[in-house]
Amino acid sequence: MKKHLLYNFFNGNRDREDARWEDTTPNLRHFFRLLGRKFWKLISLNLMMLPMAIPIVIAVVIYIGINTTPIQQSSLFAPLYGADLIARSGESAFLLDLFGVQYLVPSYNATGTYVGIGACIAFLAITFGWQNIGSAYILRGLVRGDAVFLLPDYFYAIRRNWKQGFFLGLIDFAILFLLGFDILFFYYRTGSFGMDVMFFASCALLIIYFFMRFYLYLLQVTFHLSIRKIFKNALIFTTLGIKRNLMGALGLLLLTAINIGLIALIAPTGGAIGVGMILPLLHYLAFAGFISAYAAYPVIDRYMIAPYRGAAAGEDAADDSEKDGPADRADGASGADPK
Repeated sequence: MKKHLLYNFFNGNRDREDARWEDTTPNLRHFFRLLGRKFWKLISLNLMMLPMAIPIVIAVVIYIGINTTPIQQSSLFAPLYGADLIARSGESAFLLDLFGVQYLVPSYNATGTYVGIGACIAFLAITFGWQNIGSAYILRGLVRGDAVFLLPDYFYAIRRNWKQGFFLGLIDFAILFLLGFDILFFYYRTGSFGMDVMFFASCALLIIYFFMRFYLYLLQVTFHLSIRKIFKNALIFTTLGIKRNLMGALGLLLLTAINIGLIALIAPTGGAIGVGMILPLLHYLAFAGFISAYAAYPVIDRYMIAPYRGAAAGEDAADDSEKDGPADRADGASGADPK
């Protein structure tokens, strides 16, 4: 039995073995079966998705290496420091400790480091949409059980959607940046009613957009839709697919917790940098994308693809409208031709 399980784990052709007789209901059981069969393809896909993470890692490393200078938080630091130098006492030492908190801020004479960080950000912003489109196309195929050829399918999706994907990626990148900036900006200014409201509003918008991103690129590679309708349908699906969205978020949270736990276990051995920090780069992006695609695609299929299949099979129009009525509200059944 153990030998059989080990064989199946390393068997690259098991996708074709008995796949026709498998129950493909999109539930947890099917998820783990599919994850086991697609494990090595997901690992390979993760290597292709690394350009989304490597620029961030490089930018963080550059930022950490920037020369810093201390700056006091309180204006009382300078006179207290002078008084402590002239006549040191217990009171002056206490006040200096109380008001002497300092921050390390980056020096502004390190031009080369900022150019390097800017280059990483620019590369990520320009290629963000294309990378997400290529990976979304492959993840959609893995979720549907299609035959997937990683490199040809990846670049086929980019060539087919390069223009719209570029602008969709720029908008997506800008929204993520602005939401992150707003949360940090209002967080450090909380204390008043207005700032508290803006902080929690920014967090709520980030949560909504987090679920919208489950659908953005899947809709883009599946249908002929304008960018406005892609965002509109993604927003609607955050409500229509709330159960699957929450399960997907729970899966992402569990995946993140497992990786953090592994880093915490490896850190005491002194191998956190060598292994613990590299280990998530080997699987995290593809596995997270697979979880979100598995949560989102059945919702898209139910409301935007199933009506087309029903019409092609000659099903009664009244029955279709009764069963799949929310598709009209998703704005996909009206003018959203599948690619």
